[in-house]
Amino acid sequence: MFRVGIGHDTHRLSEGRPLVLGGVRLESDRGAEGHSDADALAHAVTDAVLGAMCEGDIGVYFPDSDPRWRGADSLQLLARVMWLAKERGYRVVNVDSTVLLERPKLRPYVDEMRARLAEVLGVEVERVSVKAKSGEGLDAVGEWRAVTAHAVVLLEKQ
Repeated sequence: MFRVGIGHDTHRLSEGRPLVLGGVRLESDRGAEGHSDADALAHAVTDAVLGAMCEGDIGVYFPDSDPRWRGADSLQLLARVMWLAKERGYRVVNVDSTVLLERPKLRPYVDEMRARLAEVLGVEVERVSVKAKSGEGLDAVGEWRAVTAHAVVLLEKQ
């Protein structure tokens, strides 16, 4: 049996915060605001895994009202969700994701993002796709006020 999940996350950008995507810290004048490290890519992948299992979203397991998750490493949150998936007999077949960010350019970071996500997901890097798009000067992404990520995950029940 196969299960598909879709994830989405958006964070406001502001000065004085680090910008972390896919577990990689990027060189940037602005970073994402959030209760955890605000890694929109890791959050979208986490939501996709949870969605494929019909288990809600990241806020169900790691609510921003809980001080335990303040500043949390989002890859560690994803690892906890992957533990749940494995306990339920699921394995990741593949992940396809897209990050929307005006700057910095993500191409230099994509391979490391893929590798870090693959490690946490327990799959070969060839099963993890990370694509980057700009906002072309439009909306909050294009005006460099936000970062958005989308992810689709295919799980297989073993």
